[in-house]
Amino acid sequence: MGDVDVVVVGSGPNGLAAAVTLVRAGLRVRVFEAEDTAGGGARTLPLGRDGLVVRLGFDAEQVAALPHDVCSAVHPLALASPFLQAFDLAARGVRLVSPDVSYAHPLPDGAVLAHRSLDATVASLGREGDAWRRTFGPLVDRPDVLASLLLGDRRTLLAGGSRTRSARTERGPGMTPPASTRDRLRVASSLADGLLRAPRSGRAGALLAGVAVHAMAPLASPAATGTGLLLGALGHAGGWPVPLGGSRAIVDALLADLRAHGARVETGRRVTSWGDLPSGADVILTTSVPRALGIVGQHLPRHVRAALRRFRGGPGAAAVQLVLDGPVPWADARVGTAGTVHVAGTVDDVRRAQAAVRAGRHAERPVVLLGDPTPWDPARERDGLRVVWAYAHVPAGSGRDVTDDVLTHVTRYAPDVRDRVVATRCVPASRMSAHDENLLGGDIAAGAVTAWQMLARPRLAADPHHLGEVDGRHVVLGSSATPPGPGVHGMSGYLAALSVLRRRRVRPGSLGLARSTSV
Repeated sequence: MGDVDVVVVGSGPNGLAAAVTLVRAGLRVRVFEAEDTAGGGARTLPLGRDGLVVRLGFDAEQVAALPHDVCSAVHPLALASPFLQAFDLAARGVRLVSPDVSYAHPLPDGAVLAHRSLDATVASLGREGDAWRRTFGPLVDRPDVLASLLLGDRRTLLAGGSRTRSARTERGPGMTPPASTRDRLRVASSLADGLLRAPRSGRAGALLAGVAVHAMAPLASPAATGTGLLLGALGHAGGWPVPLGGSRAIVDALLADLRAHGARVETGRRVTSWGDLPSGADVILTTSVPRALGIVGQHLPRHVRAALRRFRGGPGAAAVQLVLDGPVPWADARVGTAGTVHVAGTVDDVRRAQAAVRAGRHAERPVVLLGDPTPWDPARERDGLRVVWAYAHVPAGSGRDVTDDVLTHVTRYAPDVRDRVVATRCVPASRMSAHDENLLGGDIAAGAVTAWQMLARPRLAADPHHLGEVDGRHVVLGSSATPPGPGVHGMSGYLAALSVLRRRRVRPGSLGLARSTSV
């Protein structure tokens, strides 16, 4: 296959971001995708019959035809990502609608809400509002710079802001934030730790814990705190948007750009070994670390292979789809105004649940993230039915059906929810990789999110994406197992593409990602 310069394995947001970056630089690109549809964790598909349990009296075929997001449904990082900002989704017809309440956290004495308005959130927290303002206020006015710190090249953290303007050009747009932002982040981190570690953490602590736990790391760890600060700040800036038409709207925009520039995406093309790849082309793997080792491990330098084998996987998540004949009947109706709901209880509840999962046990009250995009995307509702997505944190590789665990926990804050349930389906952690090979054992973060593994992800190296050369071809890893880590932002793939371009002596600073008038 001598007509290809670079092959990208995987067509999730990272794979497509890598391909778009490369094809815009004039390279001939081919994308191989194992599944029948492109998009990875950002696909929107009919619910389907597989594993679906439908209540008597309802048409199973009608329920199976309902659209749902396979994995991600709400996209705060779509607004923050330097790559997606440069790509300009809005100019490509992608509409991102942000609820006025970014996320809600129900508690026994009433819910606490994170409004897009920082002032409204502070006011709703009463005496705890001042701590929230001091934590997020300095970050909210420059969320783009904060995002460039936490979604860029992690080496900028180690460099202490010493990288020059020319270095920024080499790394691409929005990659190196000023030192003042690092100072703000250090202060905010200290304040956030205080909210999470307080002996009797209150409503503000619970609200922050629900965001920090997205990292699937111990509360008040650097990884969880950083995640909480980034997502929390974005919740008060652009919000946590829902793409109209589902997550596939983002994928479709990327695919359209690839087609316009002559790249090909081949679905149903599974790569399991080095021999499955065309000769002569550089390779970007947007796969998990174990999958990358299976494809190319035996050809890599011994020290690289050893480092990748030391890379630790993270805990699991089990997905639950709930088909309801109306909105979730929350006891506190304000919860229904939020795009995302963290059903997790108090800070102590979250801490206990996460500790159980890390110990390999199922929590009595698992952390549950739940969302209903229908209020902001009414076209998802069909004949009064809607799909509500949820996932629960579980031990890695768990085969447990957590449908009842999720419903039992939600029932504490929405007592009549079971009366609304028309159908359910659970994808246990052990089966998450059946629809996305990267989600081994339900590891949606593509590796444990620890302070070390966020800096040395997947290994400590001058270029963490570059794995080595095989037969004179560059092999690069560009999945969420590389900087900057998990999330639908495309930055891991973008940075992997920049790694390839540097070695091909193509200046990434010359790239244009915005929509061309000729396309």
